[in-house]
Order: sequence, then structure tokens, then C-alpha cells
Amino acid sequence: MAIKNMTVIGAGTMGNGIAHVFAQHGFQVTLVDVSAAQLEKALQTIGKNLDRQLSKGSLTETEKQETLSRLVTATDLAAGVSKADLVVEAATENTDLKLKIFAQMDEAAPAGAILATNTSSISITKIASVTKRPSLVIGMHFMNPVPVMKLVEIINGYATASETTDMIVELSRQLNKLPCVVNDYPGFIANRILMPMINEAIYSLYEGVAGIEAIDTVMKTGMAHPMGPLQLADFIGLDVCLSILRVLHDGFGNPRYAPCPLLVNMVTAGKLGVKTGEGFYRYTAGSKDLVVSDRFSLP
Repeated sequence: MAIKNMTVIGAGTMGNGIAHVFAQHGFQVTLVDVSAAQLEKALQTIGKNLDRQLSKGSLTETEKQETLSRLVTATDLAAGVSKADLVVEAATENTDLKLKIFAQMDEAAPAGAILATNTSSISITKIASVTKRPSLVIGMHFMNPVPVMKLVEIINGYATASETTDMIVELSRQLNKLPCVVNDYPGFIANRILMPMINEAIYSLYEGVAGIEAIDTVMKTGMAHPMGPLQLADFIGLDVCLSILRVLHDGFGNPRYAPCPLLVNMVTAGKLGVKTGEGFYRYTAGSKDLVVSDRFSLP
């Protein structure tokens, strides 16, 4: 089956990035969200990101306009997936929501369409169980920011057909991405390794081993990480980090995955990182300087 028409469910940061990449590489894309305002915001973001590529010389004005011409939006899920060869769900990292969306997608999408999820931790097998096509359900986990990051973590559910996997691997290469195939266990590979590191960094702060800047500096300069773990947690979203750690903790039943109480408290307080303007650091629009949150500043 040749994939020509694809649909992205969810017009947030990940969804608009996925739509951008597919449209730029020649696919007809329908971007679906319940909010018309969110869809308009997504199109504006895609336009700005295309302009950034244009200014760097990685895109021509003609290519930009062609990319935008391949994008349409919809607020009705059933209509949005009715002609899709592939659907990529990129909604909030919430199990109940994803199960509901996949049941709806399964009913409305063509019989042979592949249903993929951008989940960073939720079981592909569980998601596939609410559909009548588990062999066509797969994980397609893009990294943020999608137009820039090369990796696509491809996750096989228990019933995912090898033909489905092969098609998504080849598709990822067409997007100029690097596909890595993994199996369906809590956290997959990316977050099974990343989240315990972030959690340990938060524990180190919580237990007074070192301050925010020291922890991040050690990992950046000593381990050659491009971003420290606490800054990265802010960038991902502390609520997302907590959700993934809970998936790991529940899935393995191992106390080493238990979320740090400090992380739980910060999420409860609504300090979620970049998206709320404050997490371990404070974020001001237009500023690239990192400023430690007042909550953690030394007297």
C-alpha cells in the first residue's frame, strides 16, 4: 500500500511538528483538533518554522508554499480520517483519551489504514486492543522538535504485523528520519533510559546533593549532553515526565522508577516547565538566558 494521504490527530507541539514534516516531504496532510483556535495556532507555528528553514537556506520559497498547500485542517475526527492511508495520533499523553481516540479512528478510517500513535510510554498493545485491526497499529514516537530531530522510535505492539513495521520504517526514511525499532514494554527505550536519569537528577536536587545549575552543568560538560536533565525536564514538561515515570513504576512494579516527591509537588503546583513559564528555571518570552526558579534560588 502506498501512503499518500495522512492525518494527524492533535494540533499541539508534537502534532503540528509531525504535520509539518509530512507535508514538507510531499504528503497530503489533514490536521485534526477539537479546537479551531488550536488549529489556527498550529498553522501559524508551522509557517514560522518554515520561515526559519527559509532563512537558513534549507528550504526555498516555492517549497514553503507547496508545503503549506498540502495542509488542511478539520475539527471532526471521523471526517478527518475518512480518506487516510495513515493516521498518527499525537494527543495528550493520557491513556483513557488515547483509547477513546483509537476506537473512534478504527471506526472511521479506511479498513487498510495504519493507525500509529506518537505516545512516549503508553502500551501499543493496550491501544491496539480497542481496535479491530491490531496488526495495523504501531508506535511512531517522534522527538521534539519534530522538524529538527532525526530519531523516530518505532514500537511494535504484540500483534503488529511485520509488513506494518517495514512500511513505517521505510516511511520514516522518506521523511529523512532515522527509524529505530523497539518492542512494547514500559517506556520503550528512549524513556526507559531517559526518565530514570531525569528522576535521579530531581532526587539529587531534592536531597540537597547539588543545586540546579551544578547538576545540569555536570551533565552538559562532563557527559557531553546538549542539555542538562533538569532543563530537559522543563522542556519536555514536568507533567509528561511524571506521567511516564508512573507508567514505568506501574508497569515494572519496581521502586527505582518511583517519581521523586519534588516532581509530584511541582506538577501539583502547576509548575510544569517551559509551557507554564516556570519549572526548575523561569522562562521569559524572547529571552534565551536560563534563570533558576525563585523556588530554588539561594537566599
